[in-house]
Amino acid sequence: MLRILRDLLRYNRGFGLGCFLLLLVAGMAALSAVSPYPPLDVYVVPPDMPPSAEFILGTTSRGQDVFWQLTLAIRNTLLFGITVAVLSRIISLTVGLLAGYLGGAVDRVLMSVNDTFIIIPLFPILVLFYFVMRDNMSWTMLAVVTASLGWSYDARLIRSMAMSLRTREFTHQAVFSGMRAPEVVLREHLPYVLPIVFSTTMNNMNWSIGLEVTLSVLGFTDINTPTIGGMIYWANQHAAMVSGIWWWVAFPVALVVCLFVGLFLLAVSMNEYIDPRSRLARTGGAG
Repeated sequence: MLRILRDLLRYNRGFGLGCFLLLLVAGMAALSAVSPYPPLDVYVVPPDMPPSAEFILGTTSRGQDVFWQLTLAIRNTLLFGITVAVLSRIISLTVGLLAGYLGGAVDRVLMSVNDTFIIIPLFPILVLFYFVMRDNMSWTMLAVVTASLGWSYDARLIRSMAMSLRTREFTHQAVFSGMRAPEVVLREHLPYVLPIVFSTTMNNMNWSIGLEVTLSVLGFTDINTPTIGGMIYWANQHAAMVSGIWWWVAFPVALVVCLFVGLFLLAVSMNEYIDPRSRLARTGGAG
């Protein structure tokens, strides 16, 4: 996997740009650790101040410094995407690898469950979940529910890869050497699906972050937890754009767009690497 990342950085400018954008976003998130203001405190600075030397991104109508609030918001939004991606990767890898390797009745049962989750309308389910659990809604609970609903497409993709690996010679040798199914899947098949896992992880983070931002802007999440969507929600509540407080909306939107573009470039770059023809075209036959 490290060799793949090295080749991508060397031959694919899109991958390098995506890494730069993600480092920029991660740097903003890291600054939240030294924020001088508690995340939920309001009216700690003069409200509605435009960007200046004192407040480089301005302040909000709630008396919060946009820059420091943005570091907290992007940290929570990024952590949300990572949490959903990790949890859903565990599910999709387990289902996809076992279904592809074991086949037969196990494959039919797992794919029946998988296809059920594919046809579930995710957004209405999450909105309904919010109204049912409104008083107990939390950032963590939303991440777990989103991950539980967002693994099925990737599990089917991993399954198709595992089905091709099942017939390879090294798989037969592993079985003849006495390896059990979990060992074959983890030690022999998992390394081959890691590029696909990386690509789908980037796509899943984009999807989950977009979903969280949408739900937060509509007020269907815990609006007291600072997120990018939460910042835009409060800006809408105070009619920021109508009042000319454009920086309250513009900077959160710009930062989350950088995050979306960075994740998208990483996913596209890995998809190109997985395709042998695209990889050879970029590297000129090297590697």
